[in-house]
Amino acid sequence: MWPYKTPGIPDQLFARLPGIPLSKREVRILLISSLRMPPNSVLWDIGAGTGTIPVEIGLLCPEAKIIAVERDEEVAGLIQKNCDLFGVKNVEVVRGNAPDCFEKLEAKPDRICLEGGKPIGKILEQAWEYLQPDGRIVTPASNLENLYTLSKGLSELQARNIEVVQSAVNRLETRGIHQTFAAVDPIFILSGEKL
Repeated sequence: MWPYKTPGIPDQLFARLPGIPLSKREVRILLISSLRMPPNSVLWDIGAGTGTIPVEIGLLCPEAKIIAVERDEEVAGLIQKNCDLFGVKNVEVVRGNAPDCFEKLEAKPDRICLEGGKPIGKILEQAWEYLQPDGRIVTPASNLENLYTLSKGLSELQARNIEVVQSAVNRLETRGIHQTFAAVDPIFILSGEKL
């Protein structure tokens, strides 16, 4: 399905379910870059949704262990379907509510991608407890409330090397007989390290 050694799988190649969010290709590339994955690390993807991040990281880092956490059984099945579609073998899909399921996860994370869940502040705080020293957490925020909560949370946790990047991506689309640029929803990507 994706014979390349670079991230950026086109969105339309992933299996989808109505109403289930998908991190757009350009945003995924920024998230993956922000994670700074060592080859054999452990990644928790919390609120993994469609499973785009586990699939991309699984292909880029086949020695890594990826745990995709998703509360909904049907959505967890979608993540597994996308892993199977792309031949990714190093993803474990865990159906559970964050942060309650964290204590049951055997491998402690070197990297965390916090893509969703409620309450997001509590999930961030609990995930931080499991993050290994020198670990890194990356989380997108698509609204002002989450941006504030996550930014405040990283500060209170005394995360180091905090970065906030705001993406503004436009894609060329055909509308009728014209081609025009359409904005992909702007998103903030926050990251920080546990030293």
